[in-house]
This record gives sequence, C-alpha cells and structure tokens, in this order.
Amino acid sequence: MARILLAEDDDRMRAFLSLGLRRAGHAVDAVGDGDAALDRAHDADYDLLLADVVMPGMDGIELARRVAARQPEIRVMFITGFAAVALQDDRFAGQRPRILAKPFHLRHLIAEIEALLAQ
Repeated sequence: MARILLAEDDDRMRAFLSLGLRRAGHAVDAVGDGDAALDRAHDADYDLLLADVVMPGMDGIELARRVAARQPEIRVMFITGFAAVALQDDRFAGQRPRILAKPFHLRHLIAEIEALLAQ
C-alpha cells in the first residue's frame, strides 16, 4: 500500500481516481488544486504525487518541483489532457516524472503506479 497525494481540479475525475486507487489498496489524500496539495505535503509524507499538469493557481509541474524539494524520495506521475507536455530532466531532484495522457483506463493508471512504486 502506498500513500498517494492526488491533485486534480476536475471534481468528477478526482472522485473517480480516488475511489479506484483506494480500491487498489492505496491510501489517498485528494485535493482540487496545487496550493491545497502543497499544504498537505507540508503536513505529511507521501510515496507518490499524482497531479494534473494544468490546474488553476499552481500547476502540477510547479507543485511537483516544490514537493520533491521537500520530499526527495517521492515518486511523481502527471496526468494530462495535453499529450505534448515536455519536462526537462533537471526540474526535479529525483527521477524524471512519468506522464499519462488523458483519457486513460483506470487499470492502466494503477499498473503504471505500481511499476513506478516498484522502482
């Protein structure tokens, strides 16, 4: 079981992902924006940050950079509707984040998360 911080601004998507990840055995803290996620990351340690790239306020990339600076061992996965998103390798303290383009199947997301956590 992993402790996952989920930052997704779409309420329905956030609820769907939270439920699916919990059913897969993970503990999930789900929030609707980057600022709220950063607050949670200051209060607790997580195994994985699962963040939408485009959110109001702080975007997922800046969120991941800030969380990784505080929690260098955290794994990062982005979910995005923008398949052309490119990330520079040097923006994160640890390994390069994974990117999963929307739409995706929940089974695929869970398999990607399991593979990332197993590294």
